Amino acid sequence: MEFKIKTGEPARQKTPCLVLGVFEKRKLTGPAEQVDSASDGRLSELLKKGDLEGEAGRTLMLYDLPGVAAERILLVGCGKKKDYNRATYRKAVAAAVALLQQTRAGEATLALHAPLPDKTDLYLALRDAVVTAEDRVYRYTRTKEDKQAPKAPLTRLTLWLPRKQDQETAERALAHGTAMAAGIALAKELGNLPGNICTPTYLAETATGLGERFDALEVEVLDEDAMAELKMGALLSVARGSRQPAKLILMHYRGGKPEARPIVLVGKGLTFDAGGISLKPAAEMDEMKYDMCGGASVIGALLAACELGLPVNLIGVVPASENLPDGAANKPGDIVTSMSGQTIEILNTDAEGRLILCDALTYSKRFDPALVIDLATLTGACVVALGKHTAGLFTPDDALATEIMRAGEQAGDRAWRMPLWDDYQAQIDTNFADMANTGGRDAGAITAACFLSRYTKDYRWAHLDIAGVAWVSGKEKGATGRPVALVTQLLLERCGLV
Repeated sequence: MEFKIKTGEPARQKTPCLVLGVFEKRKLTGPAEQVDSASDGRLSELLKKGDLEGEAGRTLMLYDLPGVAAERILLVGCGKKKDYNRATYRKAVAAAVALLQQTRAGEATLALHAPLPDKTDLYLALRDAVVTAEDRVYRYTRTKEDKQAPKAPLTRLTLWLPRKQDQETAERALAHGTAMAAGIALAKELGNLPGNICTPTYLAETATGLGERFDALEVEVLDEDAMAELKMGALLSVARGSRQPAKLILMHYRGGKPEARPIVLVGKGLTFDAGGISLKPAAEMDEMKYDMCGGASVIGALLAACELGLPVNLIGVVPASENLPDGAANKPGDIVTSMSGQTIEILNTDAEGRLILCDALTYSKRFDPALVIDLATLTGACVVALGKHTAGLFTPDDALATEIMRAGEQAGDRAWRMPLWDDYQAQIDTNFADMANTGGRDAGAITAACFLSRYTKDYRWAHLDIAGVAWVSGKEKGATGRPVALVTQLLLERCGLV
């Protein structure tokens, strides 16, 4: 979608559709009041008929208002004026875009950010409009005929600007929002693809394609022979049950000074997880195609960085594999040796994500990173603890935890810190190896993070368990693209751009 900025009186905006807000009890927003005045009160008169009271997310389309240049006026409910916050604003934008997709307008001018939602500045409001609109128009069509595709899809959204002096802020918001939305869309598309298409090789080819597109990005893919030479016994043990060869995808983005230490993003890339010998229940096993959403989010975040030309050195590391039952697959009780030299007793073959991550985290040390963040749909226990609203954040670094949580709040893509105390480490001790790959049912998300912590002692590190936020189930099943927004916000803050 194309995004533009326009100033001037709302009633004089020549557009196929002008989108205005209405609060509960039919209270007009500022731009709507201006349009009402230009139409000699026609807007208020039509609202008195009772078709829209202002409930959040409700819509009403009007045509040919006198004294108004727009062909259509779309009124969107914004809820109670005193409660107008960022979440309500996003809901209003999403509702507007959804309805516009059903019309033949094709273009629209949005003025829902006046007044600004509570605790939101103009930059965030405009960026949210871009990200929300792009999210709403995304449609998965790769493997199906889109019989409900819009006849005249929304191709351009103009964001109305109350003051011309805010033009620079608005342009920055649009640039950041567009790049963030592109990264989210790529992560969603990769997540939604079925496992027989989105294999480890496909992920590697996607990353390689980005490297060919952007000069600042260099992509290297290690095959199983190269990983064997590096003694990545944990990662390779997971791949043994699959006919799809494992890949270690390395994406080097060089936007900072040559001597600047990089930020490393490590993403779990299990393109399908049947649980291995510890086979998962059949119900909803199809959703295990989403077990690579951490890797997809790393690739999406790298795309956003490339689009923005961020002045930072960034490395994406995506260990990619399948986890299937086979005669060569891991068995409960097997012991494997990780790249770090530490041995692991595999008590549950379905706790495989940490096995591929631990070797990728060990490998990351060679980059002398300023920071390492891993993103992984790691545990169902995190979903039980936090639900589907926030990612679980684990780190021994208080300052880093604060930085990531703040970035999540600013991006509307929140994370919540969980404990990572030494008390939990004893749960993954075992008589037969340096550690077990599971600590049992109790505190499962925490003991998984404890496992990873044993491979990250040489650098600043944080782990995001995104099992609850990476996709939604049910009728609206699909990948969310989270936490690309959080990661992009963190990078923007580190670059001093927000």
